[in-house]
Amino acid sequence: MAGEPVKIADLATALEIDEKEAARAVDMLQRQFDEEKRGITVKRYGDHLRLETRAEYAPYVEKMLQPVQRQSLSQTVMETLAVIAYRQPTTKGEVEQVRGVKCDYSVQSLLNKGLIKEVGRKEALGRPILYATTDKFLEHFGISDLRELPPLPDPQPVDKVEEPLTT
Repeated sequence: MAGEPVKIADLATALEIDEKEAARAVDMLQRQFDEEKRGITVKRYGDHLRLETRAEYAPYVEKMLQPVQRQSLSQTVMETLAVIAYRQPTTKGEVEQVRGVKCDYSVQSLLNKGLIKEVGRKEALGRPILYATTDKFLEHFGISDLRELPPLPDPQPVDKVEEPLTT
């Protein structure tokens, strides 16, 4: 009913039960929905929950509702987000060092979209802000935990460039 993911703690408070009991009830409901192939399912995004349409029924719901297309992230913003996701917590300077370009706009865009958040300050000169991903990031990419991110590719060896012999 909320439209947005709800914290398990908030659900427990509303039901006047403890968080462990709420988590068990959600797990039971999730299993029941899956076993019965119900039209909805319970999805976890970190410590947030949301009722969603079961994936195999989504095309029918989309056809019915004709939703507005979700705005995609630009290549630049995606690259910045990837560096933050894999290196978190990280600073803007560290992201810029990896990417080789300034990322002020990308970081601000990701903050505005709620995909990253400030999580503290690094104990270094100037005490730069540390950034990390949010539960909304998990929701956006349909994963429930950062461990579900695809592994990074192995670094490719740099071919040794031989210099021409001079006589």
